[in-house]
Amino acid sequence: MDSCTGGLALALSGGAARAAYQAGVLRGLASFAPQLAPQVLTGVSAGGINTAFLAASELSFTATAEALVDLWSRMSVERVFSVHTSALAWNVARWGTRLLAGKRGGTLHTRGLVDTKPLRGFLCEALRTEGARIPGIAASLVRGPLRSVAITASSYSSSQSITWVQGRCPADWERSHRRSVETELGVDHILASASLPLFFPAVHVAGEWYGDGGIRLTHPLSPAVHLGADRILAISVRTRAGRDAPHFPADAADGYPSPAHIIGQLHQAIFLDQFEEDAEQLRRTNRMLEKMPPEERGELRHIGILVLRPSVDLGELAGQHEPKLPRVFRYLVRGLGTTESQGHDALSLVMFQPDYLQHLIEIGERDTLARREEIERFLAG
Repeated sequence: MDSCTGGLALALSGGAARAAYQAGVLRGLASFAPQLAPQVLTGVSAGGINTAFLAASELSFTATAEALVDLWSRMSVERVFSVHTSALAWNVARWGTRLLAGKRGGTLHTRGLVDTKPLRGFLCEALRTEGARIPGIAASLVRGPLRSVAITASSYSSSQSITWVQGRCPADWERSHRRSVETELGVDHILASASLPLFFPAVHVAGEWYGDGGIRLTHPLSPAVHLGADRILAISVRTRAGRDAPHFPADAADGYPSPAHIIGQLHQAIFLDQFEEDAEQLRRTNRMLEKMPPEERGELRHIGILVLRPSVDLGELAGQHEPKLPRVFRYLVRGLGTTESQGHDALSLVMFQPDYLQHLIEIGERDTLARREEIERFLAG
């Protein structure tokens, strides 16, 4: 194995506020695998925030996991976007004016329902940036064993999925609607990847506008594969789907889905389903390779995959914490139907409420400890 192939990749999915669950998982991992040191880190959307934090840390894995838990414990709605009545009202008014004015409203710049300047400041402090740079990532790559860090965003300009890679090894791939770009990662890349469509404004990077990395990423585990990993530990924020998944009856009298219900379904389909389906595709490929003689495998290789996911429905949990959201913002999202059980998935995306986030952290740690033996076998190869 040369220095650019093999090793463990940690792949973190998107999910906005749900990404606090990943912090709990990592603290759980650190409790029994304190020397864990992935060679590849990949992240998309809010998972990109966690990826950047891990990559930029100069601490041990245990101390880094604790610091990430502390980061999410200090997160709040106010630290993600402005909740001042005037700011929210102004954005809503601009959206309404644009809709009513039609083409004549083209000069109105409606760049998101909320203003995410607080999040930029919060991340700059947490990632110890210098300007827009994150120097800690380069330092980690020099120290090793980390060799590559990848953050994915969606280009609104080119309609492609772009994976920005910083590392010690070449990262050059191009597939249908997705490609890699070698660069020095900065806070703009992280914010772009985590920019929820419509809710958060797009971010301008290198002459193009970018939004949430999950929008066009049909193969979210592919960056780890392209970067040479032979094992992928993936952390999803979706409860296992299937026959036993929770089913919510329609709240409305006529059973018609609310806007929040539709948004939640879109989020599941675009951001979370692809993650699970990509993992299953890897398993199918592995089973096929087991039946093939080595000389016929070509460039295909066996890639171990283990997906960690919540044992409880994080959307349903969000509904229990909704009354504690800031009043004005709570009023706006309730208009979309977030108080209905079918709208809880959409609500969970923006539920940057400390008690909810703390609950997710605890669930993540508990779920990880419950699968300790399985995880230890996987890490041991």
